[in-house]
Amino acid sequence: MRDARRIVFFPLYPQYAGATSATANDQFFRALMKEKRQPAARIVPEYFEHPLYIEALAQSVERAYAALDHRPDVLVSSYHGMPIRYLTEGDPYHCQCAKTSRLLRERLGWGKEAIDTTFQSVFGPEEWLKPYTVDHVVELARQGKKRIAVIAPAFSADCIETLEEINGEIRESFEHAGGEVFSYIPCLNDEVAHIDALVAVINENLAGWVAR
Repeated sequence: MRDARRIVFFPLYPQYAGATSATANDQFFRALMKEKRQPAARIVPEYFEHPLYIEALAQSVERAYAALDHRPDVLVSSYHGMPIRYLTEGDPYHCQCAKTSRLLRERLGWGKEAIDTTFQSVFGPEEWLKPYTVDHVVELARQGKKRIAVIAPAFSADCIETLEEINGEIRESFEHAGGEVFSYIPCLNDEVAHIDALVAVINENLAGWVAR
């Protein structure tokens, strides 16, 4: 970093949360503290409502649905959870997750009942944001919604919390409750539409620094 004069730091969390985006930013600034000559720095803000991000999500849903024999009864949009206390303290994460789901639904042209917003990865004694994904998919199965799809918009790439928790533990909970078809829609990962969205966000934050 010694020779850098300008740095754009991009936490790859579409929705802002103190436990994710802010923590990444903290570590970045801790690294800068070690530099005698600190560069100019820009922090890329959350991009939960960026049109190209929403478009990339929508394309991933359309692609997944086109490959299925039967249309799912509902799409569960599962976000990483956090204690409710964070929301009451002013963290915008919950509201941004809700808006991402709404914008995705509007882009797909679906009705209000077509997408459910839920939260996963709950642990510890505190009450977390609800509904909990694992409980919600069980309730869907008991309501007779035997075919569901699950997407994880808060993760830019698949990880243990999507591949193991959603496509493993949450799938099993749904099936044990009587669910028949559980379709996990992969994270955006290296999809072209996702990369295009990230490049657009980066270019917007490079404005004035890089000649176009």
